[in-house]
Amino acid sequence: MIKKKINAPIEKVWKALTDKNELPSWYFDIADFEAEVGQSFNFYEPGEEKKYLHTIEIIEAIPNQKLKHSWFYPTFSDEKTFVTWDLESDANGTVVTLTHEGTEKFKNLGEGFAKESFTQGWNEIIGQSLKLYLEN
Repeated sequence: MIKKKINAPIEKVWKALTDKNELPSWYFDIADFEAEVGQSFNFYEPGEEKKYLHTIEIIEAIPNQKLKHSWFYPTFSDEKTFVTWDLESDANGTVVTLTHEGTEKFKNLGEGFAKESFTQGWNEIIGQSLKLYLEN
């Protein structure tokens, strides 16, 4: 679990998480993204390499509170993990809590799929990319 404070209103954080036009500024470029239960999306990591095809499916979307989706790599494994973004308002902004469940299912896929890699990646995405995007 990763918990970060962002000095921005919860509505602004939610919009950054769910607006396909904002996503490329801090996250992945998912051109057809919609925060609607049942919607599924494929995308690659940024850059030219296109090594990891990601697939997510929206499981739960409660505006300004929670976004939950599956997370998997169909070219590497049939195993699915689950990512939950929980948002809470506080006096000076929003607390973002991200939980990525099931990453141990990927441990046999190599170093890039280790729990530590996911933790480091999410810390960078939330603590740097999202934070800088919303606080500037």
